[in-house]
Amino acid sequence: MKRKCGSIGDEKSNIFPLSFARLLRNRELSRSIYFFIFVRMIYLKGLDDMLKVLLLTDFSSEYSRNILKGIVKYSKEQGAWSFQRMPLYYRMVYGEKGVLDWAKQWKADAIIALLSDVNIDLLNNLEIPIIVQNYRDRNKNVSNLTGDYIGTGVMAARFFINKGYRNFAYYGFKGAIWSRERREGYKAEIEKQGYNFHLFEDVSPDKEEWSYDHTSIAEWLKSLPKPIALFACDDQFALRISETCNIHNIRIPDEVAILGVDNDELLCNISDPPLSSIVVDAVNGGYRAGRLLHQLIKKEIAAPVNIEVEPIMIESRGSTNKYAVSDKHIRSVLRYIEANYANPLSVNDLVKQVPLSRRVLEKKFKEETGDTLYQYIQNYRVNQFIRLLVTTQESLFDIALQTGFDNYKNVSRVFRKYTSLSPVEYRKRYKMTMK
Repeated sequence: MKRKCGSIGDEKSNIFPLSFARLLRNRELSRSIYFFIFVRMIYLKGLDDMLKVLLLTDFSSEYSRNILKGIVKYSKEQGAWSFQRMPLYYRMVYGEKGVLDWAKQWKADAIIALLSDVNIDLLNNLEIPIIVQNYRDRNKNVSNLTGDYIGTGVMAARFFINKGYRNFAYYGFKGAIWSRERREGYKAEIEKQGYNFHLFEDVSPDKEEWSYDHTSIAEWLKSLPKPIALFACDDQFALRISETCNIHNIRIPDEVAILGVDNDELLCNISDPPLSSIVVDAVNGGYRAGRLLHQLIKKEIAAPVNIEVEPIMIESRGSTNKYAVSDKHIRSVLRYIEANYANPLSVNDLVKQVPLSRRVLEKKFKEETGDTLYQYIQNYRVNQFIRLLVTTQESLFDIALQTGFDNYKNVSRVFRKYTSLSPVEYRKRYKMTMK
C-alpha cells in the first residue's frame, strides 16, 4: 500500500520529517530535565543560604515558648531560617563533645542556649554567635537573654503594699540569677517601707518539679504571720504554694495571697483559686534576640550585647483578690475606687463614703496602702489603661474615657510620668507579647 504524500512517515515530502520530530521531542524533554535540574540547584542553594540556628534550651515553659515565638517571628520576616533542637538524650549519651560535634556536622550558623545545660566556653570554640538564656548567672563572654529581675520583684512588692499587706514572704531557690534578683528587688522594696520579710528557698534547683517537699513548705507556711503576701519566683513555684495550701487547709487569699511570674495560663488556671502572675515581655524579647542573632551572623555587631526582658503588668486572679487592710473604712474606700475609677472621682467623693474627716481619711489611707488617695487613684487608672492598651485594639481616646481620664493630653502626660513612654510607644513595644 502506497503512503500518501505528506504523511509523517514520508521524510522526503513531510515538512516535519520523523527524525526531526523525534529530535524536537528530545529537545523538549531535555529542556524539562534542564529546568528540573536548575530548580533543584536553586533549591539546594537556598538550603545552603538558609541560616541554621541550633537550639540548646528547654522550651517546655511558657516563658521559653514565648521567647521562641519572638525569634521565629523575626526569622519569618527575614526569610526562612532553619531551627534544630538537640535531642534530649543526645547530651546525656555523648556529653559536651557530642554537642560540639552535632553543631559542626549540622554546620550551625548560631546557637541559642540555656546556660545551665551547656558549656559555653566549649561552644565558643565553634566561633559562631551564641545567645545565652541565662540561668545561674550572666556570662560576660556572650550575649545574654536576661531580664529586669530586680524590677519584677519591686513590682510585686508595690502591688502587695498597695493592698495593705504588712507581712511578706518569698519562695524561690538558690542557684538561679532570676530567682535571686527577684528576691532582692522584692525584699529591698519591702524593707524600705519597714515591713517584715520571710524567706524559703529550695537548695536543690535541679530536682524534678513533682518531687518537691510539700511537708517542709507547709511547716514554713503555717509558721508565717497572717495575712501574708507571698511572691514566688515563677508560676511553677507559685503553684507549689497553692497546692500545699490546699492540702493543709491554708486559705487563699485570706491567709496567704500568692503572686507568680510569667503568666503561664495553664499553670495559673489549674490552681484553686487561679494564680495572679506578672506578665513579662518575653515575645518581644525573643524578637529582639532574633534580630541580634542576625546582626551577629552578618558581623554588623562584634561585641556581646545583653537583651533585657521587662515586666509589663500584673494579671490579677483569685489568689490575690483581697485587701489586707485592718480598717473597715479604708477597705470600703478601696472597693469604691475599684468600682468607680472609670467615672469622675475626687478625694471629696471618697470622703462622702465614710464617717471620717478628709484629714483622718487621708492619714489612715496612707498608713494602710503606702499611697495618698490621689496617688492611689492615678496608679489604679494607669494600670487599667495599660491593660486595655496592650490587650485591645481600641483607640487611645476610648481607652482614656474607659479608665477615668477625660482629657487625652492629660493622660499622655501622666502615662509618660509613670512609664517614661507615650501610650503609642508603649503599645508598639509591648503589643507583641500580649497578642
